[in-house]
Parts: sequence; C-alpha cells; structure tokens
Amino acid sequence: MSMPSNAQHFIPVLRSGSWADIGSKQRMEDEHICIDDIARNHLGDPDFESRTPMAFYGVFDGHGGRDAATYIKENLLNFITEYGDFPNGGLRNAVKNAFLKADDALAEPKSCVDMSSGTTALVAMVSGKSLLVANAGDCRAVLGKRWGRTLQLSSDHKLTSSAERKRIESLGGFVEDVYLNGELGVSRALGDWHLKGRGAVYLSPLSAEPEVQELELSEEDEFLIIASDGLWDVVSNESAVGIARRELMSNNDPDSCCRALVTEALRKHSVDNLTVVLVCFSTGPPPKKRFRNSRLRRSTNAASDL
Repeated sequence: MSMPSNAQHFIPVLRSGSWADIGSKQRMEDEHICIDDIARNHLGDPDFESRTPMAFYGVFDGHGGRDAATYIKENLLNFITEYGDFPNGGLRNAVKNAFLKADDALAEPKSCVDMSSGTTALVAMVSGKSLLVANAGDCRAVLGKRWGRTLQLSSDHKLTSSAERKRIESLGGFVEDVYLNGELGVSRALGDWHLKGRGAVYLSPLSAEPEVQELELSEEDEFLIIASDGLWDVVSNESAVGIARRELMSNNDPDSCCRALVTEALRKHSVDNLTVVLVCFSTGPPPKKRFRNSRLRRSTNAASDL
C-alpha cells in the first residue's frame, strides 16, 4: 500500500531538551546526553559523508555509584560510530555491538570504573525519518503522537517480567523478592561485573544486550520522551505525553517540558533520581485539537427534519 504524499515528504527537524533532579536520593547517579547533530557536535566534521543527518540521545541510570553511567555516557556513541563502515553497515548491528563492547570495557582496569558499579542504558538514534530505540534496563521511551496519543517503544527490564524471569532461570539465575539473584532490581544492565562471571562459554543472567525497536517517523509523531524510572514509577505514559504536549503548546520549549515532568514526579513523591530528555520532531508546537459543536449540529439536523 502506498504512503500518503504528506508522509512521504515528512522530514523531522530535531531539537531537544533535558532536566534532571537528585530527588530524595542522597546522591545523583543518573547521566544523560543530547546530540542533535552527530556529524557536527560529536565527530567534529560538518562534511561527514552520511546520507542523512543523524542524532543521538541517551539516559543512563547508574547504581553502585555513578562511574558506569558516566563511562557509558562518554563512550557509547564512540563504540557505535567505530563499528564497521558506520553509518552504512546498519544502525541496529552497530548499536547492539556497541552495548556489548561497552559492557566488556567496563570490566577493564583502564576504564577506571568500580567493578561493583553498573548502569541501565536507553538510547535513541534518529537518521532521517528512521528512529531506533535500544534499551537495557528500566528506563523507558514513549512516543508522543498527534492529539496526545502514545506509543511505548521500550520494555521495562524488571524482575516482574515473566519473559525476563524465564531468560534468567534458563541461564542458572534466580529471582528473589523481585531482585536478580537477590541483589539487583533490573534484569539487564551494563557493568556490575561483581555479579557477572567471565569465561568463554559462560552467559550471565544479567544481560547487557539491548532490545531494539525501529520505526519510520511521520507527521503524526510529535516528540519522544526518554526518562529514568524515577519518572515512570509515578507518572503514566499518557500523563507524561499530556504534560509535555501542554507545555509545548504553551511555550514551545523542550527544556521547560522536561522540567514540568520532573516537577510532576516530585509532586507525586518519586523516591528516585529523575532524568528526562525530550526530542521534538518539528520547530513548531503541537497543533491544538479542533472541537466540533456536536450538540449544535444535532440540533440543526433535527430542526431541518421538521
């Protein structure tokens, strides 16, 4: 089936914002990154030979200290761009390989990362109209669509997931009080090498392999929210998109949207660090709903029947 012409000609124009707060925790362990133009702002080469502009966004929720989250923030995109003949070799393979390579790097002394430090990782990459979301952990990506509709683009890798529990048990692990091996509250993460064994044939129940979702953006897609679980523990997908949409219609400022979401989570007594990144796909605010006066229409139709 052919696509409508307006969808065929839609090209997202990217801009982003972020906001973070320590919340009720004693220390901040979240990290995040926003790069609207990889060629100019990361590779430092405006003439980089890419068919389409590319962007990179990420939220990294650390635990056991901030070391692992900081390392992944500073190095994950390097691992992606160094893969094969990037960007021509395919983003999915480059991103998956980068997660695993970064995980291995955290075990090396030269990374200067505490072996007991770990982090979840959620990244979003935009290449032209293509959006890729890769997730290992319990951060979440939610797409805000026209008229406030939502689409969740990542799975929460918590121990309450039956699929994750089955995977863990098949690898010799166990779940105790919704903790992996009684110690960690997520089933996928980078680092945590004090929990992972090393060996040629050993597969750890704690996986660093991300789940990847890809889709083609259209004019129906207004923005993407990626945030640590401190937000999603107390704010639903629908509420988050509604708040962000109202803020964009009011002031069209992505940073302000993220601050409003963090404020709402604090109001609802979130007990975790809070980090929110919002990526807009156009320069203008979302359109307002047009309400039809259905009562007047029914009255008019009834009168015409007399």
